[in-house]
Amino acid sequence: MSKSIEGVSNWMHMFRWIVKLIRDEYGVDEALLTRNATLETDIQLSIDQIEQVLEYISESFGIRFPEGTLDELVKLEELCLLASWIKGYYKRPEFISDEFENRCRSINQIAA
Repeated sequence: MSKSIEGVSNWMHMFRWIVKLIRDEYGVDEALLTRNATLETDIQLSIDQIEQVLEYISESFGIRFPEGTLDELVKLEELCLLASWIKGYYKRPEFISDEFENRCRSINQIAA
C-alpha cells in the first residue's frame, strides 16, 4: 500500500513521514516517536510491524531494503537515515556496515 510522499524532499521530511505512518497505522502516541526511540522497546513495534513499515516505505518511495535490514536498525532515527540515504536525501549513515552498504547499493540504483 503506497502512501503519498508529496513534499518529502530531505531526511527531516522523511522522518516526519515515518512518524505519521507509525502513528496512523499502529496507533502509537506521537510523544513516543522521537529520534532516539528504539523500534521494538520504546515504540513497541513487533518485528512483523517493523517489516510492514519497511514495505510501506519501499512502496511509497520506490526503494528496496536488502535482506538483513532489521539487523542494522535499532532506533527510529536509523530507519529514517537509512531510507533517506537509499532515496538520495542524505549521506551514507555511519552506523551501517560496508557489507550492508554494498547490498543496498546493489539493489537500489539511486544509492549506487
